[in-house]
Amino acid sequence: MITNFDDQYFMRKAFEEALFAYEQDEIPVGAIVVSQNRIIAKAHNLTERLNDVTAHAEMQAITAAANYLGGKYLRDCILYVTLEPCQMCAGALYWSQISRVVFAAEDPKRGFLALGGKLHPKTKITQGVLAEEAKELLLNYFQQKR
Repeated sequence: MITNFDDQYFMRKAFEEALFAYEQDEIPVGAIVVSQNRIIAKAHNLTERLNDVTAHAEMQAITAAANYLGGKYLRDCILYVTLEPCQMCAGALYWSQISRVVFAAEDPKRGFLALGGKLHPKTKITQGVLAEEAKELLLNYFQQKR
């Protein structure tokens, strides 16, 4: 069986992590890091479980990928995340020198693009992959909280 490893394929894997977060009563954001078409890290938000405001999916994925690779730089890696990274996560991604960031739903209030944040100059950005599914999951989560 030949699998088409494209942005949608990998974003679906990140979305599976977001669903897991949703089931754990965490804000449903999922992230994966890919190197050479292989998933080397999977993560989701753990802010509630760890009682840690820095335990975003991206931060968990960056740490797991760096541990897997045995170094702090994620050159030649791609982060797939279901929500536009915040400024904190963008800063960590900047320092990791990740090659590419692909995100689903934009975050017009807290996203790094909306707030003028930057990634490393060599990092490429792709946005909107499975955006509707990711946005719907987030809206459902927050509607249940109200």
